[in-house]
Amino acid sequence: MSEKPVMLEGVRVVDLTTVVFGPYATQILADLGADVIKVESPGIGDAFRWSGKAAVTPGMAPAWMALNRGKKSIALDLKTDADRNVMLDLLREADIFVVNVRGKALERIGLDYASLKAINPGLIYVHCVGFGQDGPYADLQAYDDVIQAATGTTTLLPRVDGDPRPRYLPSLIADKVAGLHAAYAALAAVVHRQRTGEGQHVEVPMFEVFSSFMLLEHLGGLSFDPPNAPAGYFRQIDPDRQPFPTADGHISIVTYDDGAVQRIFALLEQPDFLADNGLGSPQERLRGMAAIYQGIARFTPGFSTAELLRRCNEAQIPAQAVRDLGDVMADPHLRDVGFFQRREHPVEGEWFQQSAPVRFSVAEHGKQIAPPPLHSEHEESVRKQRWKAFDGRA
Repeated sequence: MSEKPVMLEGVRVVDLTTVVFGPYATQILADLGADVIKVESPGIGDAFRWSGKAAVTPGMAPAWMALNRGKKSIALDLKTDADRNVMLDLLREADIFVVNVRGKALERIGLDYASLKAINPGLIYVHCVGFGQDGPYADLQAYDDVIQAATGTTTLLPRVDGDPRPRYLPSLIADKVAGLHAAYAALAAVVHRQRTGEGQHVEVPMFEVFSSFMLLEHLGGLSFDPPNAPAGYFRQIDPDRQPFPTADGHISIVTYDDGAVQRIFALLEQPDFLADNGLGSPQERLRGMAAIYQGIARFTPGFSTAELLRRCNEAQIPAQAVRDLGDVMADPHLRDVGFFQRREHPVEGEWFQQSAPVRFSVAEHGKQIAPPPLHSEHEESVRKQRWKAFDGRA
């Protein structure tokens, strides 16, 4: 049987990004088989290298490693003519340039889209910005925290628990969502270029991306003019819609439809609960979801988590045990699908690489992706040979 082709083999990407937004986008491209050269600053390089404790080499934080496998690293001081010329040589032959430097700084060093289009008309220039460049926030800096604040995300938890303090969701969720949008936008532009031969400038503003992401459901009644309800999707901000206690932990049970609502009380051995509490009809149950959630929470402590999982699975009710973050690696499903792959880094020793989460039936991602690079690890080869030095796989 012939070997499956690698999805983006031969696609050349220059990555001038840091932290999460841009690197997550280029990580997706690398996983799909693209050749990615990561351009870092001299000295500390990408600041996210220092976001956690390294195993061996300072600057090899675990989250940085998770976002930068399969890439080559070169350090360039773009304020110097010599290093800027190296960068321009790479960009003359690149297919995609992903950058998260602000526009005015790019203009000063000749890496704005107009300048690069002149030397590479087919270049796909993906500009990862905090805010759309046509608005009043265009020149402002953006990090995940400020985007969560600006989009109203920090007011979601107060709607759930009644504590009025605005709070961040404990995830770099805005960065990661924006990175996904940057990756699909780059690929859409690749398809367009295959059809037309045209390169283009692609702007990916984190504020607008995350506003769209969060407001799809949470704009709520403000979607209409005049509004017919407040902002916030009622199911997500219902304070009673939380994991339920069990005899030995907690469990997530989703009673999304009316049939599941009726089945859950049967399996909790409370067949009369709905009728006894004025919840006998579908309309009454729809209006009484708070009482339903409270009822479930009252009865689940009478069962072990494992027993409830068994009963829910048999009754076709979605359920999963609440697992501590530190225990996810032991999940049997993730084990059997090979999600965590034990790899040997040439310097850092053994580490766990997370597999790309999507699968293709007739093509592969990047086969055996090369390990995350040390800072400027490929300095000499890239400077001497430019793209000829790239061998994107271990």
